[in-house]
Amino acid sequence: MEPTTNGIVTPEAVVLEFETAGIGSRTIAKLIDLAVMLVLLFGVLFVLGVVVAAAPVLGEQDYLLVIFVTVLLAVVLFGYPAGMEALWDGRTLGKAALGLRVVTQEGAPVRFRHAMVRSLVGFVELFVFVGSIAYVAMLATRDSRRLGDLAAGTVVLRARHGGRRAVAVTFPAPPGLEQYVRTLDVSTLSVADYGLVRSFLTRVFELDLEARWSLANRLAGTVAAALRHTPPAGMHPEVFLVCVATAYQRRHSVGPPPSPAWGAPPPPGSWGAAPRPPAWGAPPPPGSWGAAPPPAWGAPAAHRPYP
Repeated sequence: MEPTTNGIVTPEAVVLEFETAGIGSRTIAKLIDLAVMLVLLFGVLFVLGVVVAAAPVLGEQDYLLVIFVTVLLAVVLFGYPAGMEALWDGRTLGKAALGLRVVTQEGAPVRFRHAMVRSLVGFVELFVFVGSIAYVAMLATRDSRRLGDLAAGTVVLRARHGGRRAVAVTFPAPPGLEQYVRTLDVSTLSVADYGLVRSFLTRVFELDLEARWSLANRLAGTVAAALRHTPPAGMHPEVFLVCVATAYQRRHSVGPPPSPAWGAPPPPGSWGAAPRPPAWGAPPPPGSWGAAPPPAWGAPAAHRPYP
């Protein structure tokens, strides 16, 4: 399975895009970690053999040797991956070699409890099912998550890929609509819905006119239904979505300066005065918007425009 790019919405309502690790890179990282664990085991057992040979009386205490070897196996098999991930920002030696890192679903660093759950479930996946169940889970999930990731609520990311950097985009209120933004109650807007709004607004210029207008209508209808709010008659769906994004970010204390990725706001007085807001590019098909809202406006979308 090829690595996929997904977004994590932080508590500050900023979407950070990352590339999830694929099965190939995770397999190689695990093989490196297994080699490290084998070296640790053989190294400690070699030292133990030397000590027993130097002090034969220790070799007579069989129960002590059994306890020591059991503790050693537990420390290496469970302590190495869990301790490394908890203390080294979600990395082990194998993951670091492949540029991988484990984070929580919210994008936060993993804690020891996350790492230990992954380690315990990983032991069953690897040594009981010989990794087969882990591969099935990674093939069946969108983010290539094995059972340990699902149980711990984590995801493995590609920490370095030499390409795009995560960009935080903020949305200023459209000129003339500052008061309207302040009246919007976005407390019922979910993180997932905000992610869809943000994704659409940062990609509108990549869409053709028909797809852009259709997606804007459907998404605005879904958001309006989630907010239990009826937008003003004649307001362009994209303008409404910008207002919602602005209100949501303000509610979650996102900084005010707009990012260049969104573009400069239109000059004062351009919103509503003309049928075509300059910031949005080409106008929709004739007769599709204006004095009256489109038929789909305000109603929940039959299905979401994004997967």
